[in-house]
Amino acid sequence: MANTEVKEATGKLSFDDKVIQKIVGISLNQIDGLLTVNGGFFSNMAKSIVNTDDVTAGINTEVGQKQVAIDMQIVVEYGKDIHALFKEMKQLVTKEVKSMTGLDVVEFNVDVIDIKSRAEYEADSESLQDKVSSSFKKSDDDTQEEATTQEVAKPKARVQ
Repeated sequence: MANTEVKEATGKLSFDDKVIQKIVGISLNQIDGLLTVNGGFFSNMAKSIVNTDDVTAGINTEVGQKQVAIDMQIVVEYGKDIHALFKEMKQLVTKEVKSMTGLDVVEFNVDVIDIKSRAEYEADSESLQDKVSSSFKKSDDDTQEEATTQEVAKPKARVQ
């Protein structure tokens, strides 16, 4: 009889920082009162120039074989209980990371860098791309209006 015993393969499972950052970013979308995760000056400049849906921006992780540490800076909606918000964020992120990867979140550090009203945040969220697009549209409208005005006011050609 042939030996039908199957040997178990060896190997290891690891997670790139981006995977954990994405889990964190997507789960944080559920948190009421969290306006944005801030990636610092250069991240903000990139977001200002181009509209982006990058949920990993501003989330820093250190991923090991069994544990992960998470750091981020956030902007909170004015009037919200920041301690309760932090607790909710920590519980949700810890649960999501553990259930999807098996990793334990051993550190969850959040630095609140600003507080804004919802209206103030939405007004500030207009990106440079939106402003440039709006500028080009206005410039196009002005050019068309100027061309129409010039056609109407154009003097008749003189006969020589």
